[in-house]
Amino acid sequence: MEKQTRLGKTELYVNPVGLGTNAVGGHNIYPNLNEETGKDVVRAALDHGINFLDTAYIYGPERSEELIGEVLKEKGGRDKVVLATKGAHKFVDGKIVFDNSPAFLKAAVESSLKRLQTDYIDLFYIHFPDESTPKDEAVGALKELKDEGKIRAIGVSNFSIEQLKEANKDGYVDVLQSEYNLFKRQAEEELLPYTAEHQISFIPYFPLAAGLLAGKYTKDTKFEDSRAQNPMYQGETFIRNLEKVDRLRGIAKEKGVDVSHIVLAWYLAQNSIDAVIPGAKKPEQVIDNLRTLDVALTGADVQKISEIFK
Repeated sequence: MEKQTRLGKTELYVNPVGLGTNAVGGHNIYPNLNEETGKDVVRAALDHGINFLDTAYIYGPERSEELIGEVLKEKGGRDKVVLATKGAHKFVDGKIVFDNSPAFLKAAVESSLKRLQTDYIDLFYIHFPDESTPKDEAVGALKELKDEGKIRAIGVSNFSIEQLKEANKDGYVDVLQSEYNLFKRQAEEELLPYTAEHQISFIPYFPLAAGLLAGKYTKDTKFEDSRAQNPMYQGETFIRNLEKVDRLRGIAKEKGVDVSHIVLAWYLAQNSIDAVIPGAKKPEQVIDNLRTLDVALTGADVQKISEIFK
């Protein structure tokens, strides 16, 4: 099913189910990643009608962009793909710092273009805010790159409402990427109303809360990675979270899909959320995520799910 949706006020049209690629070459995020499997994940996405790829300099670092660049080169059809990447991280004496200065962002875009083997990036995000750069100046630098045709749309990520307002002083911000899921709904207070009002597309990251909202875990599941330290996965909280997820099973069954598809469809039903970018470590997960497009939630379904996760 090839449904295309417009991202906010941009000229970018995407399949509402995109692909987050931090497991494609993201060796600093996941141990033991196989790069060929990562490339297969990207190939599967492109072969099955996903045209929205989300990567970043820091995935790898650099390696995710390089692998995506290789697949795009091999497949051709660059004009059919909406490519998003992000920059802000730099290494100083082995430590990561964030830099939003115009000079740094312009250099970051040039390096990403090389790794992705392309002459334009559809959507470039400032990945994290720094402490010192006025946000409208940072975005101003991206506006210059947009005017030059090096990027087609301007994004910011992990910005507070104050930073977002400053960044959007001249109305140049097209997309905000921020943490939002059924367990973490703080974005509903200020960010989502602001993006809806200003025709900014809101892209939620961690949409499945590192798997918790996929309905695959039980109270006996043991975690060996960063989740083991995450309060959402501990003790009573974990049990309560699982109970909420369990209450989605009835809706999923009725629609003939899995819990994860119901959750992703719920985001797409929210104001100013045009697309979701669930990650995948295997090609079959990519194809499975697309079943989200078969879900038709009624207003009552949307309301009911909101209530469960109040």
